[in-house]
Amino acid sequence: MLRMTRVRYVVSIVLLLLAAGLWFSGLIPHCCGAREAPSKVEAVLARSFRSLSVPSNDKQRTNPFTSSPELLQESARHFADHCASCHGNDGSGNTEIGRNLYPRAPDMRLGDTQKLSDGELYYIIHNGVRWTGMPAWGEAANDTDQDSWKLVLFIRHLPNLSAGEIRDMERFNPRSDSEREEEKDEQEFLNGGPSGDTAKKPR
Repeated sequence: MLRMTRVRYVVSIVLLLLAAGLWFSGLIPHCCGAREAPSKVEAVLARSFRSLSVPSNDKQRTNPFTSSPELLQESARHFADHCASCHGNDGSGNTEIGRNLYPRAPDMRLGDTQKLSDGELYYIIHNGVRWTGMPAWGEAANDTDQDSWKLVLFIRHLPNLSAGEIRDMERFNPRSDSEREEEKDEQEFLNGGPSGDTAKKPR
């Protein structure tokens, strides 16, 4: 295990040096800005580094949960609350934050994500990915994080997500204070409150 750790460390250093060399050569421009899309070379290096960072034992782990309508609904609502700001309810990454991250939030419906093992997906959710916008959602001391395993089920379901499921998720998306205030005003209007036409006038 120690030997494998050293090998991964050496490979990571080599990849970083290679990336630095490509940048200095002009093949990877704009090293510090987030506006440019990553080059193909940079994307390949990033995916390789991510793969190397997941311990082999973790890649082999299997999901202790089996998909069911109840678990998919629970995990979809959790995803809507915690993940959709970057990834979108549909997992496309087509959000204001997701489009402006560096690297961009991936379209998790596609092969680059779906071909990862359940163990890899769990490790990424639980531990995050360094040098990206992906945070570590799981507690460090808890390596049997049930919420993260349930999210793996939902990610597997993303290519088959229905319009009805997306509508249900929208109720659980985070809302800003201004959005909550706007919803409150709309509800008052519909209920004939102070903002409504049917509000009672003082005598």
